[in-house]
Amino acid sequence: MSRISQWELRAAFAARLSEMYGREVPAYTTLVDVSREVNEDVLRARGASAERLGSISRVTAERHGAIRVGTPRELRHVARVFAALGMHPVGFYDLREAAASAIPVISTAFRPVDREELARNPFRVFTSLLTPADPRFFDADLRSRLEAFLADRELFPPELLTLADRAAAERELPQQEAERFLHLAVRAFELSAEPVDKAWYETLERISAVAADVGGVRSTHINHLTPRVLDIDELYRRMTDRGIEMIDTIQGPPAWQGPDVLLRQTSFRALAESRAMRTPDGSVVSGALRVRFGEVEARGIALTREGRALYDELLGHIDERTAENPSQPRGEIARAVWERHMPGSEHALAAKGLAHFTYHLRPDRPRDGRRPPAGVGELLRQGWVRAEPIVYEDFLPRSAAGIFQSNLSGRGIRHHDQQGTAYDADWLSGAIGRDVLDPFALYERQQHESLAPVARELGLTGALS
Repeated sequence: MSRISQWELRAAFAARLSEMYGREVPAYTTLVDVSREVNEDVLRARGASAERLGSISRVTAERHGAIRVGTPRELRHVARVFAALGMHPVGFYDLREAAASAIPVISTAFRPVDREELARNPFRVFTSLLTPADPRFFDADLRSRLEAFLADRELFPPELLTLADRAAAERELPQQEAERFLHLAVRAFELSAEPVDKAWYETLERISAVAADVGGVRSTHINHLTPRVLDIDELYRRMTDRGIEMIDTIQGPPAWQGPDVLLRQTSFRALAESRAMRTPDGSVVSGALRVRFGEVEARGIALTREGRALYDELLGHIDERTAENPSQPRGEIARAVWERHMPGSEHALAAKGLAHFTYHLRPDRPRDGRRPPAGVGELLRQGWVRAEPIVYEDFLPRSAAGIFQSNLSGRGIRHHDQQGTAYDADWLSGAIGRDVLDPFALYERQQHESLAPVARELGLTGALS
């Protein structure tokens, strides 16, 4: 009997989830179609340079999803399902602090971490955990009721978790078990037809629409699936031309003439979807909820810790200048700040240590008898090595919160006089029962692994930096 490897399970799960979501949210299918059209046009126009940050086959297949759960136990179950697919928790994101609206969640992203696995299929899922213990959003009574509600539900059937554990341990599944696993996993993330308790949902919705989506129903579901596009500005224009209402902005770095870095994201607005609602007298009526939307992303080069510090500093400058000049479009301000302070080429980013690259010897370098320099910057400048950009595989808390916020019907309630509950990556690791990996360390490791053979072949002693 044939066996299905983890990466094949991951690719199949991403594809089936996309098919399911397209049936449930038809505008998502339009988004995928337009993304594919834009990618094909960019490939024709730019040729090989369009694939500088990933082959077109990878970009076309690439998706990230987003889900929300309510308790550490549910998060541990999610981690078991994604471990079956070779996906690990990477990064800690506190969306409570990243938006003006009430978004009481902390998050991580489950994704592959090895370069080969990412190249095969880079599916990732941004996974948020509700924070009922934060008194800025939930008083003692509501917290008690919410935690009791969450403790009484079961998101993932035992059979799914058993199959997931086997796939994680064996790194594959027999074909029949793989099919059963995929069926159960996709079904676990479908939108439930079970009637929603109207009064309970509205109680939570007054606090936060996100809280209601997590804790106001007895199941979880995919909130959005995100294709990757090579020109997000062109996609935004084409979606708008098709009459699909997009959110007001593209989150992340501005459009400019220099290299793309980090991540740019936008979405169409959450659509009103018909849902059965159970009223206090027990009757079921037809209602509508806005909880799912279609997001799209354009990925750039991973920045180093120093590069990320510069990015955050530039965001502060943009915020200040936007406040000082409210009549000037924020995009224009952002572009001006970017062009003044951000290096305008990959070479400059690498030389200043602001972005991550893999380094490779250049066999075509003229042999002039000179000894190679010891630093990466000089090796690059003098033509000893070439630099290949490392794709940013992760997320930006402010951008994620901006997407969430743009698709909420109201700002919710946040009590600023209360002290917020502290969470960090260590707390989240304990809640999941697995280490939450540091994305910077992953990029640094990939870069260092490429430098070791360069140093060895050039006869350099010590580590290159």
